[in-house]
Amino acid sequence: MTTIVAVKHNDKTAIAGDGQVTMSEKFIMKGNAQKVRRIYHGDVIIGFAGGVADAFTLSDWLEKKLEAYSGNLKRAAVELAQDWRKDPTLQKLEALLIAMDKDNLLVISGNGEVIDPDENVVAIGSGGNFAQAAAIAMTRHATMSAKDIAVEAINIAADIDIYTNHNVIADDFKE
Repeated sequence: MTTIVAVKHNDKTAIAGDGQVTMSEKFIMKGNAQKVRRIYHGDVIIGFAGGVADAFTLSDWLEKKLEAYSGNLKRAAVELAQDWRKDPTLQKLEALLIAMDKDNLLVISGNGEVIDPDENVVAIGSGGNFAQAAAIAMTRHATMSAKDIAVEAINIAADIDIYTNHNVIADDFKE
């Protein structure tokens, strides 16, 4: 279980995630996993929650869609969601993805959803609701950067959610 949050603020996008890998609900297997990574020539950053192998399968699939659609993230995400919903092998995958580029911020789910948030903040995972609420509040009232907001939102979630830790990995797009 984990927490990933992505923020678009002041025309900048950033994503952050914690590093905790929990086996069932009993113990922590690892504290410094990297669940945020760049794909498609570094032009897209993804974060994932759920099964690690499932998430890597989905990120590989998304990268193939990005190649097929010349890096058009929205189109690639919709095509991935459609395949995910239709393909019997993909349907068994248990993960969620946040994908972002300089202009878009999306959540992609196995139910066929591609969500472009109203508040320019999305979060997934066990502490996702905590991180999302914190990030929305900060985007409305703080003068922090998108990356600082994302990191602080993860830290707030880690203070509340036992499946989220303070080992935060963040990435953003620099102008």
